[in-house]
Amino acid sequence: QVQLVESGGGLVQPGGSLTLSCEASTSLFSFNVMGWYRQAAGKERELVAIITRDGVTNYADSVKGRFTISRDFARKMLILQMYSLKPEDTAVYICHAKAFVLEYWGQGTQVTVSS
Repeated sequence: QVQLVESGGGLVQPGGSLTLSCEASTSLFSFNVMGWYRQAAGKERELVAIITRDGVTNYADSVKGRFTISRDFARKMLILQMYSLKPEDTAVYICHAKAFVLEYWGQGTQVTVSS
């Protein structure tokens, strides 16, 4: 059973930065695509950023230019670097991985942007 465990969430002031990590229980090469989603209170889950096995990335318009998704294959980690954070970025950030027809989700990590 593949497990994804997020870390790095917390409270940050507007304009600040935060880095989220998602540690996988298996090699990242197992996945066709990995990504980060987020879900704010009372809202639907939305895509934040994805990265394919070949390294192609895609971002939600709301985070383009502020967030960067990357991978650390040696540590089996998916990383999301977040800069210039805004209050509207407040949400539970959830790691996702897809291996052909199989999908895996982490439990999520809370990010709160507030002064």
